[in-house]
Formats: sequence, structure tokens, C-alpha cells
Amino acid sequence: MSEDRAALQDALRLTAVALEAPGIPSALVGGYAAWARGAPEPSHDADFAVREQDVPRAREAIAAAALALAHPPENWLFKAYYQGALVDVLFRMVGEPVTEEMLAGSDVLEVLAVRMPVLSATDILSAKMRVLGEHYCDFTPLLGMARALREQVDWARVRDETAAYPYARAFLTLVHELDVSPLGPLTTGHRDGSGRPDRP
Repeated sequence: MSEDRAALQDALRLTAVALEAPGIPSALVGGYAAWARGAPEPSHDADFAVREQDVPRAREAIAAAALALAHPPENWLFKAYYQGALVDVLFRMVGEPVTEEMLAGSDVLEVLAVRMPVLSATDILSAKMRVLGEHYCDFTPLLGMARALREQVDWARVRDETAAYPYARAFLTLVHELDVSPLGPLTTGHRDGSGRPDRP
């Protein structure tokens, strides 16, 4: 294992333990949450979600765990570093606040020998699909993730949540054609979750 990968895994473990000790509601999200559920391991950073009202306590707990905090210009997360490895702590995802309900839908899994809440496969994939756009539209890693998580995903909910996002609908068409998803996107005239899919 490379030193960078080892530092990233250590940063993930330290953050999870730091958030758990004072009882801060949180969940592992993003690529490492997908990895915990069977997808390929990411290499860039680790991501956790907390509620916005818990950000001050989360910052204090993570700083006490020997991670260095950073103040990014984005107003939906803060960053923490451990030996150069990055952890993003998000309090909004895809423009929406992290909620108690979202965190409560997580499962406690053992990740790198530490038990921690991990976001549901449905929420992971839905969020990843909804950030696709003109400036980032790489289906390759997302396809591997969808294949790995396919049995854990509520595809009907993913279809409904991504109905207003054209790049997500394109990806859902692709995974439907590849028999990864049993559902294609909603038809253009039925984007409220009540219409039929393009294909049965």
C-alpha cells in the first residue's frame, strides 16, 4: 500500500472515531461509502456528512484528533487534513442540507476495522448522479459503482430523484441498457415520480 493511501485510510478512521466519541450524528458518504459497500476503492479523499447545526462540534472533535482544519470558499463543507490526506466534511449534499433522516437511513458497517455509519447505496448513487453536468460528466467510475451496488439500490427512488437532471437521466438510460438497472429514466412528460419509465 502506498503512503498516500495509508494516510487517507488513517484520516478516514480518525475522523470516524472523532465524530462518534461525542455522539455527533454523521455518516461516511461518497466514494469510500461506496467502497465499504463493494465498489472500487477511491484514491482522492474521504467524505463524511454531518448536519449543519453540528458543524462547530464536528470541527472541534476532528481538530482534537490531530487533523488540521482548512477554511475553503465553499459554504457547504469544511476540510481536514492528516499527513496530506484530505477529508471533506459536508453539511449540504447536491445543494440540499444533510438531514437527520438521511443520516438515520445509514447502516453501521465495519470500515477499515472501525464501525461507522455508512450512507445507503441509494443515497450514494443518487447524489453521485445528480452532480453530473457540463463540467464533470465522467461515467466510467460511476458505472463501476453502479454495477457494484446494483442489488443494494432502490432504483425507483433513484429514478424519481434524478428525473430533473438531464445528465443523470442519460446515465440511467445507459445502466438500464446495460441491464444494471431494472428501470430507465422517466419520460420527459412525467418527471414528478408518477409516470412510467421509458422502458418497462
